[in-house]
Amino acid sequence: MTQATSSHQPPNGHPVSETPLAVRTSELDSFGHVNHAVYLTYFEHARFQALKEAGFDWDVLDSRQWAIFVVRIEVDYLAEAKREDELLVRTWADSFRRTSMKLGQEIVRNDGSGIVVARALVTAVWIGPHRKPIRVPEEVRAGLTQIRG
Repeated sequence: MTQATSSHQPPNGHPVSETPLAVRTSELDSFGHVNHAVYLTYFEHARFQALKEAGFDWDVLDSRQWAIFVVRIEVDYLAEAKREDELLVRTWADSFRRTSMKLGQEIVRNDGSGIVVARALVTAVWIGPHRKPIRVPEEVRAGLTQIRG
């Protein structure tokens, strides 16, 4: 079995959104580290932060009656995170198809060590007003792939 995301990096020139967060006690499992399912909420929060930075916050999504449905997530867990660890979730646009996009993500320790805790490759489908897949809007593609200054 291959690990599709274990060496995954942002495409050259694509901006990377960075979302800091701190591990809370309620997110720990019985072994004292972040429960595997909690990483999915970390990744989701950071994806919406990246969309917001690209100009597509909740108000814009709601006004255009757009939604993004995750249809696949591949996650590689590489190191543990514990109570009160400071983490940084990096998110970038990996690729686009007609109605879907792939976003790469990684969680690193935000302590200067650069240790990667987890990596993900997320496939999401863009949904329009009639709750049916639509072409990923060109302005979304541009917003997620242009260098931010």
